[in-house]
Amino acid sequence: MSGRLHKSLLTFAAAAMLGASSGCSPKAADPPQEKIKLSFRHVWIQEHNLKMQRIVWDVIKQFEAEHPNVRVDFEGLHQTIHREMRLKSEMVTGNPPDLFALFGGAEIEPYVRAGRLLDLSGFLQENGMENSFHDLSLWTFGQGVYGLPIEGFAEPVYYNKRIFANLGLTVPTDWMQLVDTIGKLKAAGIVPFAMGNEERWPGAMHYHYFLQRYAGSGAIDRIVKGSGSFLSGEYERATERFAEFARLNPFPDQSESRSIAYAENLFMDGKAGMFLNGSWELNLFQGDGARNGFAENVGVFNFPELAQPAKDSSQGLASGYTFGIGLSANLEGERKKAALELLKAIYSPDVQRRIVYESSRLPSMKIDVDYARTGPVYKQIVDLLEASKATFVPYDNTLPPALQEPFFQAAERLISGGVTAREALESMEKELRQYYELTGK
Repeated sequence: MSGRLHKSLLTFAAAAMLGASSGCSPKAADPPQEKIKLSFRHVWIQEHNLKMQRIVWDVIKQFEAEHPNVRVDFEGLHQTIHREMRLKSEMVTGNPPDLFALFGGAEIEPYVRAGRLLDLSGFLQENGMENSFHDLSLWTFGQGVYGLPIEGFAEPVYYNKRIFANLGLTVPTDWMQLVDTIGKLKAAGIVPFAMGNEERWPGAMHYHYFLQRYAGSGAIDRIVKGSGSFLSGEYERATERFAEFARLNPFPDQSESRSIAYAENLFMDGKAGMFLNGSWELNLFQGDGARNGFAENVGVFNFPELAQPAKDSSQGLASGYTFGIGLSANLEGERKKAALELLKAIYSPDVQRRIVYESSRLPSMKIDVDYARTGPVYKQIVDLLEASKATFVPYDNTLPPALQEPFFQAAERLISGGVTAREALESMEKELRQYYELTGK
């Protein structure tokens, strides 16, 4: 190698080293981000829930596009299987999904005590969301918030206004009018109440209205707090009246084995005059999925008064903010950060507006609603809520998990005529005493 070439190479090497030391070299690539996978189990699999599924799925896809290192496994499962089987088992073993559908109230209390749910109070404070929700009471234990409601609901009686007009019927407001309405609908070959009780909570929904009408909120509050009893005079009168109601045969044949979808179609096909169910059914009665013009035939009313003299609390409309999303307390580090960022994306005013306008759900967050865009049945439910003297949380959300199954069984057996009122109450009382003994209440 010539001296000139050798010198040139040394000069180039020195320049390169000088450039590197002075920061003039090309910028080094950022280290790759940690790959994060989150599991998210939902229950939006039935027809009336598909729009909710789509809304949340859209949020997830947008979130993944903005966070390319995060993937969300969005798994749907039937509500009963998720709620009564999988989640309970996972909470025992301490291995729930990262995000999951959750029902607030007494159902989550044991999960909170076991340390299975992530406290979201800090999340709310950091994002200025402490006052963004209508009601977090069913999600709050001590100083913590262990889940967030994604929607509100009410449980009115829907009725077919055309059928009622053709038969000269008016909305029943008391027991005798209810009996008369049931008789006239049956005489016309129309099922009085559409119901599919395969999952048993629809029948229990009817039963809790009877219990509330006679006993008000005080009786169930005392049971939950550890000082109540099902063997009260008010509950016995309510249950005897419910058994009498069942003997009127107000439901379709074989309702115990019928699906909720069967009941929905029975009502929408004009074969049933009334349908007691939640406001989550609204998107089937109005909008793209409804029968042509069906929404104009649908009215709503509160379940009739049954006991005299009536108390304001006993005449309440079943409603609340019991359904939402919870997070696993196992989340840590970057996975916890990603899960909370996804939660923030879901709980935004824009998403709440989509829930209102596209899925016809009552918002859980405080947003302005343009009722001209919600459809005629939606506004009727809002008006009914505003006119109600009181509201009450449905019994299956109020009762501790250990007592939900006995309550469902009692309602089912009363409808079938398999037990007397006293036997039904004694069966629930037995489970209640065992629960008190186990929990020390």
